[in-house]
Amino acid sequence: MSILVVDDNPMNVMVVQEMLRRSGYEDVVTASSAEEMLRMLRSSFATGSGAHSSIDLILLDLMMPAIDGIQACRLLQEDEKLRDIPVIMVTAIGDSRKLAEAMDAGATDFVTKPINKVELLARIRSALRLKRELDWHKDRDMRLREELNLARQVQEAVFPPAIDGELYRVRSFFLASDQLAGDLYAWHALDSHRLTIAVMDAMGHGISSSLISMFTASVLKELMHAHAGPERIVREVNRRLMQLHYENELVQYYCTGICARIDLRQGIVEVVNAGHPPGLIVPRDGTATVRLGATCAPIGLFETLDIRTETVMLKPGDAIHFYTDGLLDLFPGDLDAKIDVLVQRLAQAGDDEDAIRELLRQDSLDKRHDDRCLVRVDVKGAAANI
Repeated sequence: MSILVVDDNPMNVMVVQEMLRRSGYEDVVTASSAEEMLRMLRSSFATGSGAHSSIDLILLDLMMPAIDGIQACRLLQEDEKLRDIPVIMVTAIGDSRKLAEAMDAGATDFVTKPINKVELLARIRSALRLKRELDWHKDRDMRLREELNLARQVQEAVFPPAIDGELYRVRSFFLASDQLAGDLYAWHALDSHRLTIAVMDAMGHGISSSLISMFTASVLKELMHAHAGPERIVREVNRRLMQLHYENELVQYYCTGICARIDLRQGIVEVVNAGHPPGLIVPRDGTATVRLGATCAPIGLFETLDIRTETVMLKPGDAIHFYTDGLLDLFPGDLDAKIDVLVQRLAQAGDDEDAIRELLRQDSLDKRHDDRCLVRVDVKGAAANI
């Protein structure tokens, strides 16, 4: 354990240093001022090397010229790399207001002069014990962040690549929150004119929702490659989710989703919407946007679903948009008002991918971090064009 003693009085430094060394603390370094302490710490942390790059505890004199102990604590707290080092304030002042100010400034504990060796060592042991626990939690959090980052990369790796065929074009625009994603999308081209597509949103955030998302993605891939239609896909995903058993019976994970089969030979899209934000068909001719609203309950809540398939005609030039609710959080008002603004923004963006990505990067009104997903299908040809 490395302890830094900071005092402008050389005699005080020598006494404390000797106390510590005689008690088994061999790694004791000193500074004669707060300025020297800060230079020492910042320099060693900047280089990541040196004898003082891992100070575990600071014994800091309260009364020092220029920068006193209270101001020094404030400066330590302002530095992200230094703020977690525990500080024991050393003072000869019995003013409780000064001590309270020091504690408010970031000091962990205090001892009074003349220093009682037994009291000092007890407070040092307590502070170092807290430091070890804090370091353990920081290391664990760092490993967890690394694992979550890897999980996010794995998650995004399963997303399908864009398709730019003769009759249709499929693109995705995705922005994950600072946690693991619960949003997912999948598509599978059956042939040159038929496409199955799904966008889903597992409720919640973090590891649990991402696992549900990954599980659902694997089921979707299996069903799409088996050429299942939207109704069968939704029923089967619902059945699989209902088979999951949760240790906490009060928790039930579910997802909303929209699943569609696009058939450009017939010029139609068949859609099942399981409690998801409505899909949008924006006609090229400027006529009213078609909303593909909910046709059944969310997936994973009920053993059986009363599913209704909605069928809508498509024309060349139509743009179909499927998205998750994180995109609606960008706009004010109720659901209808949010969708109206989204339609306007999509119309303004047109086919400009940069404009669409900029839309996804917009700050949400409530400052919540949520996944944002938009899948766009551009119809190039249909019916008579095939």
